[in-house]
Amino acid sequence: MRVVSLLPAATEICFALGIEPVGVSSECDYPPAARSIPAVERTRIDETADSVAINEQVAAAEEDGGLYEIDAELLADLDPDLVITQGICDVCAVDRVAVAAVVDDLGLETEILTTDPHSLSDLYEETRRIGRATDREGTAIDLVSAWRDRIATLRERTSALETPSVAVLDWMEPVMVAGHWVPDLVEAAGGTYPLAAVGERSRPREWSEIRGTDPDVLVAAPCGYHLEQTLQARRELADRPGWDELTAVRERRVYALDGHDFVNRPGPRLIDTAEHLAGLLHPDAFPQPPGDVARRLGQ
Repeated sequence: MRVVSLLPAATEICFALGIEPVGVSSECDYPPAARSIPAVERTRIDETADSVAINEQVAAAEEDGGLYEIDAELLADLDPDLVITQGICDVCAVDRVAVAAVVDDLGLETEILTTDPHSLSDLYEETRRIGRATDREGTAIDLVSAWRDRIATLRERTSALETPSVAVLDWMEPVMVAGHWVPDLVEAAGGTYPLAAVGERSRPREWSEIRGTDPDVLVAAPCGYHLEQTLQARRELADRPGWDELTAVRERRVYALDGHDFVNRPGPRLIDTAEHLAGLLHPDAFPQPPGDVARRLGQ
C-alpha cells in the first residue's frame, strides 16, 4: 500500500507498524529514515524566529491562505492509496479540508484518513485505525497493548508518591498551557494538572492565572521547539512579573523539555514522555531524562 503521511505523529506510527510512507510532510523527521522521504507539503513559517514573531507569522498566514502549501504535482506522481492527515490543529499540520481539495482537483482515487487524538486513549484508537487502514491491525493491537502496559506500570509505581502540581507550557509568548494528552501524561507520571483537563485543547492563558495556580513544577515545552531553542528563550518566562516568587522557581523545579519530539506529537514517543516526566517529578524514584531531552531551565 502506498501511504502519504502529512502528520509527524502519524509517520512515527506508520514506521512503528512496519510501513514506510512514500511521501511525508516537511516536519516529518523521525525516525531518521523519514527525512529522506519526499515532502509533499511545506510550511510558510520561519521556525527559527522567536515566540512573538512566530505567533505573528501564524496569524498572518491564517489570513492569507493557510500555513502550509501542498505540492500537488508530487502528490499526483506518488499516486497514494491512502493519505493520513489531521483535524487537531491548523498550526500543527495541513488539515483534511486542504488535502481533500487537492485530491479532488487531481482526480485521485485516494482514501483520506483523518486523525484527531486528544488523549492517550485517542492515541491508542488512532493507532488501531491506521493499522486497520493499512492491513497492520494485529501489529497495531500489539503496539497498543505494550504502551498500555508501560503506562499502567508507571501509574502503579507513582501511586504511593507525592503528587506535585504541574504546569506544562505549550508556548511562551503568549503563554499557552498544554492540553490534549498532556494531563494524561502528567497524571501517569504522578502529578496533578490543575490548569487543564484531559482532552482540553491548548489555549492562551493570562500570566496571572499561572501565578495564581503556583505550580510545584513548571515545564516549558513550546510546540515545535527543540530543547536548545527553549533554553535560549528562557527570558520570555523569566522576565515576567512574579517569576522569582513561583514555588517551582524557588525550589529549582523549572525544566525545559523538548516539545518538538516529546510533547507536541501524539505518537509512540508519548509513552517515553510520561516516563521522562516521572523523572522530573520524582527524581529520587525515577531516572532523569537524557540531557538532550530535558534540562533544568536556566542551567
